[in-house]
Amino acid sequence: MSKADHMLSILWMLQQRRRTAAELAEELELSIRSVYRYIDALCASGVPVIADAGPGGGYSLPEHFSAAPLFFDTGEQRALVQASAFARGSGYPYVAALDGAIAKLKRYSNAAQLSQMERHEAGMEMLHAPGAALQPLLEELEACIAGSLTLQMDYRKGNGADISARSIDPYGLVLWKGQWYMAGYCHHRQEIRSFRVDRIGGLQRTGEGFVRPAGFSAREFLLRGLLPGQDKDSALVAVIIQSAEAVLNDLCSHWLFGHTLAERTPEQARFLLDEASLYSYAPYFLLPYGKALKILEPAALRQKLAAITADLADYYKE
Repeated sequence: MSKADHMLSILWMLQQRRRTAAELAEELELSIRSVYRYIDALCASGVPVIADAGPGGGYSLPEHFSAAPLFFDTGEQRALVQASAFARGSGYPYVAALDGAIAKLKRYSNAAQLSQMERHEAGMEMLHAPGAALQPLLEELEACIAGSLTLQMDYRKGNGADISARSIDPYGLVLWKGQWYMAGYCHHRQEIRSFRVDRIGGLQRTGEGFVRPAGFSAREFLLRGLLPGQDKDSALVAVIIQSAEAVLNDLCSHWLFGHTLAERTPEQARFLLDEASLYSYAPYFLLPYGKALKILEPAALRQKLAAITADLADYYKE
């Protein structure tokens, strides 16, 4: 028998009643030293084995353990409790089930394991979380994505008050910059589009189904939509920025500049941006850096920043 088989056998025997190491060794035809090793391995995996010394002692399990034995090592326990903090902060829709799973993990752990998990859990927190009103929408979207179910959706485009009804095949959900997006096939436009979940007024299942495109990534689709023109080299403009290495590192971590980086040295970076992004979005992102960076090329981008700054100065003079 393998090590895992022996561990499971010991676990099953301890669920029946208390056993001594000698009894376990005899029934499994093992040495007592091997039994001790397997007991230690069970404890390291998260099984709260109780060891009682003296006459009438032996190994046993808590009464509640038989319902759901767990096999998580220390690293897995740490990862689970910390991942739950990120999930809650993201607006994850199944928080109640997540809390139940973490409570079960803690319940079936011994005192030392519980103390360690709580220390790791306390060290990870999320500051921002989407509104609780999105939870029912996210739950329904996730269920229909998994079940390949078509939805009738009431959607408010932009900041307008008008709501339109659309038939949608939901393909995937993406969390980006604190906002949830759903990517799916719009039967009205007859193309794949992305929709902000906070602009969805209502959802209703149509009873129809769909087949999700093989290999489709909602994340990649959303990213391509944020980077218009990036597949046309002739339409790209070179942007050369000079600054300290730390500032350039921060700039390159941004979704737009990170995906358009062409060349990089410790004190200079060259990006390739389409004109639409270059003059409508990039200046407003670069403005808060102030004098921390210097735009070497193109001159038109420097002029755009100067014009924005002048407009702001005039506005606040009034």
